Amino acid sequence: MEALLLQDLYKIYKEGDIETVALREARLKVQPGEFVAITGRSGAGKSTLLHIIGGLTEPSAGRVVIDGTDIARLSERDRAAFRGERIGIVFQADNLIPFLSALENVMLPMQLVRRKDAAARARSLLAEVGLSERMRHKPAMLSGGERQRAAIAAALANEPKLLLADELTGELDSATADHMMELLANLNINHGLTLVIVTHNKAVAARARRQVRIADGQLFESEAAHA
Repeated sequence: MEALLLQDLYKIYKEGDIETVALREARLKVQPGEFVAITGRSGAGKSTLLHIIGGLTEPSAGRVVIDGTDIARLSERDRAAFRGERIGIVFQADNLIPFLSALENVMLPMQLVRRKDAAARARSLLAEVGLSERMRHKPAMLSGGERQRAAIAAALANEPKLLLADELTGELDSATADHMMELLANLNINHGLTLVIVTHNKAVAARARRQVRIADGQLFESEAAHA
């Protein structure tokens, strides 16, 4: 069974009598444990696609099957529950809650599902991303790279099978971006985590084991790249 299956996916935005087709007949299969980069020019629909895969936006038509469940057919409530249990998402803007410490931010997703080992697992995850000494700091006291690492730890809190990342390195310097990609590659290799990233950065995309290009709302296989 595929970790992710997209079939004939459409996303159409309407404003008055004007229709904009962001995605058309988009198809994609991602196997468990794959590391896939989705590339394309600005405005090509990369973020729209990732938001649909993550259950944050509904498609106009088509199927989004994750671990055998078509999330496009779920109610908004059930889709949110599925996302909380099965999908980790990291955005370019790290989405940490500013008045919570790094530790509290990572604990929060587990507390929402009443997980009893939230504190211990949060400490372990922060150690894994190299933030053992910074876990009591609030986001404003962390560097951009540290905030992104904390956001990755939070996304991994409930042990998702699929991790999505949207332009993760867009606001980071090249050295920090490279370190971030090394971290994701290690998570993919050591934990078998299925990883789908959206990026316009060719160097970042090259770290993935497979590249898919989005153009005119459709997906096309690119030449494979190996980390």
